[in-house]
Amino acid sequence: MSRPAVNDLIAFLAVARAQSFTKAAGKLGVSQSALSHTIRGLEERLGLRLLTRTTRSVSPTEAGERLLLSIGPRLDEIESELAALSAFRDKPAGTIRINAGEHAADFVLWPVLEKLLPNYPDVNVEIIVDYGLTDIVAERYDAGVRLGEQVAKDMIAVRIGPDMRMAVVGTPAYFSQRPKPLTPQDLTDHNCINLRLPTYGGVYAWEFEKDGRELKVRVDGQLVFNNIALRLSAVLAGMGLAFLPEELVEAPLAEGRLVRVLQDWCPPFPGYHLYYPSRRHTSPAFALVIDALRYRG
Repeated sequence: MSRPAVNDLIAFLAVARAQSFTKAAGKLGVSQSALSHTIRGLEERLGLRLLTRTTRSVSPTEAGERLLLSIGPRLDEIESELAALSAFRDKPAGTIRINAGEHAADFVLWPVLEKLLPNYPDVNVEIIVDYGLTDIVAERYDAGVRLGEQVAKDMIAVRIGPDMRMAVVGTPAYFSQRPKPLTPQDLTDHNCINLRLPTYGGVYAWEFEKDGRELKVRVDGQLVFNNIALRLSAVLAGMGLAFLPEELVEAPLAEGRLVRVLQDWCPPFPGYHLYYPSRRHTSPAFALVIDALRYRG
C-alpha cells in the first residue's frame, strides 16, 4: 500500500468536516471534480471506503471517522506551528479567518481593519458573515465574534466593543395610523419586521427587560429578513416596526425620520467579544489583529 500524500489527507479532512464536497472545494480553492478524484485516489490506496456519499449528504464511514479523529488534531497542530514561524519574519504575516455577524462585521471589525491593514500588507483577513452560532474549531476559523453573554466558558474572550442597546423604531407616518406600544405585549397588535436566525430555528423573538423582569415577544408582520440592511430599509419605508441596534438608528432618530418606543424596556447588555480556543497559538499576525480590535473605552 502506497503512503497517502499530506495534501490527500488535508482534502479528506476538509470534506469530512464540512460534510460537503461543495463547501470543502470552496475552502480549498479547487474544483469539486478534482476534490472527488483526490478522495477516490486516497480510498483506493488505503483499500477502504472513508466517506459515505448520497445525493444529499456526505459523512465519514467508521474508518473515516477514526482517520478524522486521529489525524485531524495532528494536522491542525502542524498548521499552527507553521503559522508560528511568522514570528521570525521582520513583519507579521499570515491569514486570519474570523466568523462574525453582519452588525459586528460592519460596526466593529471593519472600522479597525480599514485603518490597520494598509500598514501590514502581508496580513490577510477573511471575514465570514454568519448569524449561526458556528463552531469555530470545527470550521477552522481562527476566531469568532459574539456578544459577551454568548461566549463559551472554555474560550478566551477579548472585548472589542462597548455595551449595546436595542431600539424599537417606526416612522412618524406609521405611528400616525397606530397607537404607540406602551409595553412589549402591545407589539402583537403591530406590523413588525421580523428577523430569521438559523440559531433560533425560526423567527427571532424580541427580547426585553425592565426592573429585573425579562420578556420575549414573538411578533408578527408582513416582512421577514435575515439581515440588518433590509430591515432598516423596510422600517424607513414605513413598512412596520423594527428591533435594531441603537447606533444603527441614531441618525434617522436625530433627523426625525424615525420615532423610538419602549426605550425603558431596552437596557444595555454586554457588547461584542472576539473569542478563540485557549490552545490556539497566538501568531504575530493574530496578536496584531487582537490588539487592534481590543476595546479600550
